[in-house]
Amino acid sequence: MGREAMGLQMVEWFFSKAAKMGRATNRRLAEHLGWIWYRIDRRHREIVLSNLELAYGNELNQEKREAICRQVFSHFAQVILEIPYLWILNPANVDEFAVFSGLEHFNAAMEKGKGILIFSCHFGNWEMMALAFSLRYYTHNVVVRPLDNPYFDLLIDKIRCRTGNRTIPKKGSVRQLLRLMRQKEIVALLIDQNVDWYDGVFVPFFREIACTNKAAAVLALRTGVPVVPILNARQPDGRYHIFVLPEVPLINTGDLIRDTEENMANFNRIIEQVVRRNPEQWFWMHQRWKTRPHQPWPKQ
Repeated sequence: MGREAMGLQMVEWFFSKAAKMGRATNRRLAEHLGWIWYRIDRRHREIVLSNLELAYGNELNQEKREAICRQVFSHFAQVILEIPYLWILNPANVDEFAVFSGLEHFNAAMEKGKGILIFSCHFGNWEMMALAFSLRYYTHNVVVRPLDNPYFDLLIDKIRCRTGNRTIPKKGSVRQLLRLMRQKEIVALLIDQNVDWYDGVFVPFFREIACTNKAAAVLALRTGVPVVPILNARQPDGRYHIFVLPEVPLINTGDLIRDTEENMANFNRIIEQVVRRNPEQWFWMHQRWKTRPHQPWPKQ
């Protein structure tokens, strides 16, 4: 057995043991680890606070921003500690981890017989959401950015695909996505992270203009596939509420540039509405507004 296979086997064994941890114990441990993480990780603490100020401005005072910041670290500590649960998730226990609503919107889009383009974001526990949805309802193709660590990437990809979902590396994926959508497949994109200016459009997100990946709008405009948002949020009982929102009507006037901008702005508005309800569950540690309009050409 190779070193890589042995390493994966050891991690899988650890996950099987860690998954036996009670949910309440997991939550208490996450609170403690989140507090420690918040205290020692100055770089990400400053990113979160800066993002909250950009997003909310005078809507939140400094005390409230700091409170949300602490909650962000606790939430994502819990998301990390929930990785072993992804390893044991199955049709028999999925109700222990997730509840669902809005499937009628998804079924209505499916009845059109064109496939579906799902958009979502790094909110709640998006990995749990993808697995639970595929176990209960439909498998789908998920666009992902490979992780920097090849061993961890292999492990996470194995988890992501264990329920029948298929992963597509983000780089150079457009042609493959077009083919899948023309084959009436279900494709899912996370659209809430910063991109370089040549991959995105500058549209509003909260109070600021954000460079937003234009792929979702471009793919939908080229194929006519229904666009359906699916998101999730952790409930007080620890389970995730996975909710399907109504199909988003696509703006298609024939002006590709303007239509792309208008549709992506609309998608951002939907995500913002969800984030505002539970701001501590969005990934504020990411530099969402890093790329600015009229930014100089990168050196590389």
